[in-house]
This record gives sequence, structure tokens and C-alpha cells, in this order.
Amino acid sequence: MNSPAQRKKIVELIEQASLAGSRLDKACDVIGISERTIQRWKTNATDTDARVDCHHNPVNRLSEQEEQTILDTCNSPEYAHLPPSQIVPLLADKGVYIGSESTIYRRLRKAQQNKNRSTCKTPVKRHKPRALCATGPNQIYSWDITYLPTTIRGIYFYLYIVLDVFSRKIVGWQVYAQESGDHASDLLIDICIREKISKDQVVLHSDNGASMKSSTLQVTLNKLGIASSFSRPSVSNDNPYSESLFKTLKYRPDYQLLPFEDLLSARHSVSQLVDWYNNEHRHSAIQFVTPDQRHQLLDEELLNKRDVVYKNAQSQHPRRWTGLTRNWRRVKVVHLNPEKSSKAKLNRQNQTEEQKVA
Repeated sequence: MNSPAQRKKIVELIEQASLAGSRLDKACDVIGISERTIQRWKTNATDTDARVDCHHNPVNRLSEQEEQTILDTCNSPEYAHLPPSQIVPLLADKGVYIGSESTIYRRLRKAQQNKNRSTCKTPVKRHKPRALCATGPNQIYSWDITYLPTTIRGIYFYLYIVLDVFSRKIVGWQVYAQESGDHASDLLIDICIREKISKDQVVLHSDNGASMKSSTLQVTLNKLGIASSFSRPSVSNDNPYSESLFKTLKYRPDYQLLPFEDLLSARHSVSQLVDWYNNEHRHSAIQFVTPDQRHQLLDEELLNKRDVVYKNAQSQHPRRWTGLTRNWRRVKVVHLNPEKSSKAKLNRQNQTEEQKVA
């Protein structure tokens, strides 16, 4: 920015160059200003700089005393727990005005005090659980606890179920009268022995229940070498496999989970239900093979046989098919809480495979 004295000097230099035979535009280029600026300076030589990036102190700026009054008022015991949106009308009711709501917000922000001013806890930003994928059994487990009704109203048994995300097989379950981390630890130890789980092999995903985050269970998982993964609070979509499993189990017409008299009857019913699910139920998400077949890696052979049956049928009756036969390809990768980019990549891979088959 140029002062009036500097402008006057520049105008004089330009005029001298013009008298010496220089063109106005060339002289202005040397100094680095436009011809229009010189014309304006000649007309109003005493005006201050009117450029948009010129910084001036606003005439309505608060004084230091007024700014301190705002801080003192907002930090007083009467208003310290309130936001400016509440302080302004309370002061107005008393006939006091120290500044507008936006002014108070701006002053608090300048003093780095524009945060949660109430006595409640500051909201915690929750992040989506990290994306996981399984390419074989015993890589990702999902577990949860659900209620089982009893004959006494208000009293429930607790069904613990651990599911293999890749195969959808129930690898462990138990019914207890209480919900605790000790029971969950015993169940996990039993599963690791039966499935021969080694350290750093499995990731265990669950919600944020008290049993899931208990210190007893976390110590057990550390000893077993199992990593933990947790859903966001109150977001059931982060643990979809366990939620879907409970829906399948609880709404089977052949195995209704009616109110139980004791733990023995509850465990007997759940045992039958789990046996049906693992060994008879054709799961739609894994190409209608049983979870046990997929867990033992027998599904690829079965699906190949189905594909041969359909290809033979197509060759015998080609007019019945207007396109490809049914897709019996094995699901090779199972994702848990994938990112949007991962979903798009997976869809592109599926499309590429279909084009290759065509």
C-alpha cells in the first residue's frame, strides 16, 4: 500500500517520463501499476488506499476493556456453564448488553474458550471400525450375546455365540445364567483349543457390551494372541454377521426358542438349533452350502459340480438359456465393515470375472 506522499512522487515520475517522450503504458509497466491507477491518483491524490486487501481498523471494533468484560461475564459462575446463545437472552432480561451473540462467540473463539461449556461430557467422535477381510476360516470371528426367555418374567438366560465370518459356522456357543467376561473367556479358550488357533491368527469383532470390553476377557485375548475389534456404540451395522445370525436362529419355525425352565433345557434346544445351522442350513451368502462344508473347505468342489450340472443341462437344451448359466462361483473373500472404495473394487472384480466367463 502506498501513502499519499508516495503516490504524489510516483505521479511526478510518470509525468517526467511522459515529457521525455515515453509512452504512458510503458512507464506504468516499469513501476508496476496500471494506467487507470495513475488516472485515479491524479484525480484524488489525497485519498487512502481503497484496495480490497487493504486492512483498516473497523470503527465499530470493541475496545480491550469491552472484550475483557465479555470474557469476565462468560466465565462468571452464573454463566460459565452456558453457551452464548443462552447468555445473551439472560443478560437482555436484566437489561444488560455486552455484545451480540456472534460477537461473544468470536471473542470466546479468540480466547480458545469456544468449547463445550456444560457440565456433561464432551461428545466423543466415533470412527468406523477398521475394514477387515477373510480369505479362509479362522481368520475373523464375530461374537455377541443375546437374551433367551425363561418361564419367570424379567429373568433371562444369556446365549453366547462366536461365528466364523468367512464360513458362517458357529465355532462356539454356550448358555449361561449371567453375563460376564469370565464366561466369555472360558468360551474363547475352548474355541482356540478345538480350532487349534495360533497366536496372531484371529481377529475377534464384537460390540461395546460390558462383557466384550471386560478386563478379564482382554487379558485372555492377549494371552491367546487374538486381536480385538469393536463396533461403534449403538451402531448394529458394524456387527452385521452376529445380528443376522440371531435373526436366523430366533425365527426358525422348527426350533422355536420358547421360555425355558432351566439351563439344561435351554442348552439342549440351542444345541439342536446350532447343529441344524452348521450342518443342514444352506446359507445364501456362501452360495447355498452349509457353514460346516465351507469351514472344511469342501464348498469349492461342491460348487464346481453344480456348475458342471448346469453346463451339461445348457448343452442339452440350449434354447432354455438366453445367457449364462447360474453363477456357482465360490465366494473367495468376505469383508467386514469395508470402505466404500473396497466395495467398488470388489464389484469391479466380480464384473471382470463375469466377462472372462462370457
